[in-house]
Amino acid sequence: MVERVVATDEALKLIQSIKNIHGAIMFYQSGGCCDGSAPMCYSEGDFLLGDSDIYLGSIGDTPFYMHKSQYDYWKHTQLIIDVAEGGGATFSLDSVEDKHFITRSRVFTEEEYEEVKKLL
Repeated sequence: MVERVVATDEALKLIQSIKNIHGAIMFYQSGGCCDGSAPMCYSEGDFLLGDSDIYLGSIGDTPFYMHKSQYDYWKHTQLIIDVAEGGGATFSLDSVEDKHFITRSRVFTEEEYEEVKKLL
């Protein structure tokens, strides 16, 4: 099965660290500008999902959602959640860390993309 979202080892370590402090968390990446285009990390229940939000999978036993308008741009790629140095987006739980989550990607092969399209 092709995963639409995966995480680097560094991201998994940061996820676990945040979960140790805050308990259950979730990720959301909107179609907005600036902070909204980065993967945002929230305590579970602090962000309400809507009908236009798509569940892409879980990383570190943490659900990852994306707004449909943003997914339309990324649907042909596998999202790779990674970590970069420096403070994170203002409303994200990683904002107080010296690291923050970022999204990298790789283009699916034709075979992988055919499999992913069946998930929609």
